[in-house]
Amino acid sequence: MDGLTAKTIEQKVTAMTKDEKKEALKKLRQQRKAIIDRARNMIKSQNKRFAAIKTQLGETPRTVPEIAAALKLDSADVMICVSALRKYGEVVEASKEGDYYRYCLATKEA
Repeated sequence: MDGLTAKTIEQKVTAMTKDEKKEALKKLRQQRKAIIDRARNMIKSQNKRFAAIKTQLGETPRTVPEIAAALKLDSADVMICVSALRKYGEVVEASKEGDYYRYCLATKEA
């Protein structure tokens, strides 16, 4: 940021008028539009994967390779998604089959 400290930035922002602040924010949004759009698309894609995985697990408990094959996704990506869903309590381990755990949707308690 051109060697500016947080304090000098705060002083500059404080000295700005309301219209100058609006214009500065508009300019910043334009500069970061591509980054914001890319992040938004990644989140949408991730949410679609989560929904598809949860749909698969709603039918019957499945292993990561079974989910990956059914959705035509990479097993590593499915494992990351299943791990995230497990972390937040949406998926639980059902049983172990060979080297793989079967996962199912967590039951919702009232």
